Amino acid sequence: MIYYKLHPDENASGYSVRDTAASLSVGAGAALVDILHKTIALAVFIGLYELTPLRIEVTWATFPLILLAQDFCYYWMHREHHLVRVLWAGHVVHHSSVRYNFSTAVRQPWTGLTSQLFFIPLVLAGVPPWAVLVCGGINMLSQFWLHTDRVGRLPRVIEKTFNTPSAHRVHHASQGGYLDRNFGGILMIWDRAFGTWAEEGERPRYGLTKNIDTFNPLRVVSHEYAAIGRDLADAATWRERAGFLLARPGWRPARPPAPGADAGRAADGPDTP
Repeated sequence: MIYYKLHPDENASGYSVRDTAASLSVGAGAALVDILHKTIALAVFIGLYELTPLRIEVTWATFPLILLAQDFCYYWMHREHHLVRVLWAGHVVHHSSVRYNFSTAVRQPWTGLTSQLFFIPLVLAGVPPWAVLVCGGINMLSQFWLHTDRVGRLPRVIEKTFNTPSAHRVHHASQGGYLDRNFGGILMIWDRAFGTWAEEGERPRYGLTKNIDTFNPLRVVSHEYAAIGRDLADAATWRERAGFLLARPGWRPARPPAPGADAGRAADGPDTP
């Protein structure tokens, strides 16, 4: 924050007091709630680990491979949390700030238990539960420094392989060409392999396609769940209810026009520009 103050840059989003306070408040709440989520996840992981006959010993040789596998699972977890609305309702918290700085990194959801589901395959493959959680911590900590627009493009070999501030700025941008790109945690090789990688070009606009314009931590963490509740109440069929929960964010049912709508339009005359 001091650096931004001493060296202002019109191309940097910088900090604001209210936005930073909201991010830190949301992050503090997430840290407290995450104790419960990690306890539940650990209990489930231990139970599944006892059931599987497979065992992978954690050594200096196997740990990098376990971390690589965890990063692969992280890619799919992150991707699905963007593409399934009920999962996006939690993850949207992290994208809700129009600023992009270190405080944005700690603006995390209060519903992190859904993320842990994607790491169950590691446990079933014989990875000890503690190792799964340790790798998750390493993955998340490695992403903290990415939340800055003060670090430019790094050498191309690094940009093509690892998650960088440039790659993650694309992920946080709200422009159409940048949406749903660069899901990787530590590595970008998964995005390149599965067609979700995008290179930074035009200056990113941070936030959501429709910003929530609030610094209230409770609204920040709950606004999309509230929107889902309103849509479910308005749903006419179970198929629509499933769509509001499981389809992409922004999905709307294709409903036929109400009876008499066309007649009413004709009576009113054509729309004017």
